[in-house]
Amino acid sequence: MKRRKRILSLFVLLILLTVLLVPSRTVLVFYERNTDNMEAFLPLQQGDTFQVIFTHSIHLTDVVEKYRVTDDLEIEQYEIIYEEFGIGMPSNAEEGEDFEYKDGKYHISNLNNIFPSMKIRNGKTVSENRLVWESENNENRNMVWFNDYFEPGAWFTIIIERISLWEYLKGVKISE
Repeated sequence: MKRRKRILSLFVLLILLTVLLVPSRTVLVFYERNTDNMEAFLPLQQGDTFQVIFTHSIHLTDVVEKYRVTDDLEIEQYEIIYEEFGIGMPSNAEEGEDFEYKDGKYHISNLNNIFPSMKIRNGKTVSENRLVWESENNENRNMVWFNDYFEPGAWFTIIIERISLWEYLKGVKISE
């Protein structure tokens, strides 16, 4: 009888460890610089979209970069929207992309820029970066300021990953 209880206990422990430690949740992870120190994460699924909005440090207008989570858990940039030409801003669309001026803004769409990860910085001088995403079933649009989660001037590597329940529970979840 004792042997059965031990085997059952071991079995329950293995199941619990598996549930806690096996990566199962897809998230956008913000790693501090080039480390494996997870600063925060945003739960996302394949096909979900998110935006990074920043204020351009020279012409001080918003730039909206739109991204999608690919089936391979990479980051696809599919659109950029901005108001002013200048340093770092494209002046036209590449082959296969669409360039349009509407509502006082330039839109370059049909981008197909795929990134396994991206380096991103929270603005230091002009610290008005925002993260925007749709909630479940794309019904509610959510936005947070980077400064609510990160220090101005901080550098991050962002990547789409699967994390375990344990990492999910101990991490900092970005939420509305």
